[in-house]
Amino acid sequence: MSEKKRLTKLPTIRRMPMYLRMLTKVQKDGMEHVSSNYLAEALDLEAIVVRKDLAVAGILGKPRVGFEVKAAMTAIEQFMNFNSPTDAVLVGAGHLGQALLGYTGFINLGLNIVAAFDSDADKIGTVHDKPIYPLSEFSDRCKNMNIQIGILCVPGRFAQDVTDQMVAAGLKGIWNFTPRKLNVPNGVVVQREDLAEGLAELSVKLSRMSEA
Repeated sequence: MSEKKRLTKLPTIRRMPMYLRMLTKVQKDGMEHVSSNYLAEALDLEAIVVRKDLAVAGILGKPRVGFEVKAAMTAIEQFMNFNSPTDAVLVGAGHLGQALLGYTGFINLGLNIVAAFDSDADKIGTVHDKPIYPLSEFSDRCKNMNIQIGILCVPGRFAQDVTDQMVAAGLKGIWNFTPRKLNVPNGVVVQREDLAEGLAELSVKLSRMSEA
């Protein structure tokens, strides 16, 4: 990752896929240029936030013209490395894991899930055209495929053990969908997606709306 990306604030990075989806939509609608005000209103943001975010990716609009849609899309894809997909594997082929295997949008975001692993013999086979291998083969297959990213979808009680296997196999990034906090050595990055936290936030927002 470039020094510029390291210095970019995480909220800006998190908003980049949102901008890309919106730009893709307006392009399909036939728009060649779009203003920061238009994007801000559509995404419930401040126009100044949109301009600052896009400037990080080198996207600068013109007064009374706005941003060139195609050029902005290309700039975001390059900034986020979306045009150079990274191979990843998934561990835990249950309902959530299979849903992630079936999501075709990852490839547009620079992630290519090439295989899954599970300790349950009944799950070994193919799901959504992706092979599911026994967990016992994880290390050898990951090293042969030069995998850098692992997606963790196992029950929480197994999360650390599987994480240790990922680290031992040389993976440098772990996308954690379990409720467990993972212990990893320096040089390994963990991104946690806590579904319970998301649900709690949604519940609070709904409660506040009903009280208003």
